[in-house]
Amino acid sequence: MAKTTNKVKGLSGSLGLGARRVIAYVFLGFISVLCLFWFYVLLVNATRSHGEMTLGFTPVPSTHFLDNWKSLMESSLPVIRGMLNSLFVAAASALLSTYFSTMTAYAIHAYDFKLKKFMFTFILMIMTIPSQVTALGFIDLVGKMNLEDSFIPLIVPTIAAPVTFFYMKQYMESALPLSLIEAARIDGSGEFRTFNSIIIPLMKPAIAVQAIFTFVSSWNNYFTPALILHDNNKKTLPILIAQLRAADFLKFDMGQVYMMIAFSIFPVVVVYLILSKHIVQGVAMGSVKG
Repeated sequence: MAKTTNKVKGLSGSLGLGARRVIAYVFLGFISVLCLFWFYVLLVNATRSHGEMTLGFTPVPSTHFLDNWKSLMESSLPVIRGMLNSLFVAAASALLSTYFSTMTAYAIHAYDFKLKKFMFTFILMIMTIPSQVTALGFIDLVGKMNLEDSFIPLIVPTIAAPVTFFYMKQYMESALPLSLIEAARIDGSGEFRTFNSIIIPLMKPAIAVQAIFTFVSSWNNYFTPALILHDNNKKTLPILIAQLRAADFLKFDMGQVYMMIAFSIFPVVVVYLILSKHIVQGVAMGSVKG
């Protein structure tokens, strides 16, 4: 009797687990469809002409993709140059932000000094200050340093990224034992060699996540570049998209706008595909450790 009861309980438990798994997959599939649907709408609209879009949305792609692309390339906006500008600024920002934020988090995590707690709290306090509050003083400083129409004010400040630092510090708390650092020191490894050869490889999953976030944030940033960049050949894609959308009625073409937006999100998708492997590895490592 007891064996029969245990078998029934085991069968019901397996059925319950299977039902929960099916529900989870259905829910995740639904969320995925919702997220990808808007990309599909963007791609469909990039294939339609301005006149077709005034008639309303249709899920079937049209035949004006090459026409919209040709019209965009023949416009007065330096689209390719804007793409290269955005790519340079976003890539440099992601590289500097993740590297120096990881270095700062490592210093707070691995060293003991008097102002350690104060520095950690101070960095978190800076994280609560929105960039719009300091924009006026920042633009005034940029003007005094003659750095307008330069990428330097868009790249160098990303070295101090409190949000990235906080994420790296929390990741180190669970993934970087201090005994490993002590062992490297005993073996005669210098501090910079330890950081670059041991800490950076261990932090790859966290670095990949923050590199994507920093890259996308810099890529989509319109506020600061619009205040600093005035030369058309120095402007990034978000500024060019805004200019394209602000065209007068006779020159306004929704096909161009959607083609420009589709063109602008392509590098972001590529960066995510390149770094997604490390993100999946990080999630797997976390689940095993848990």
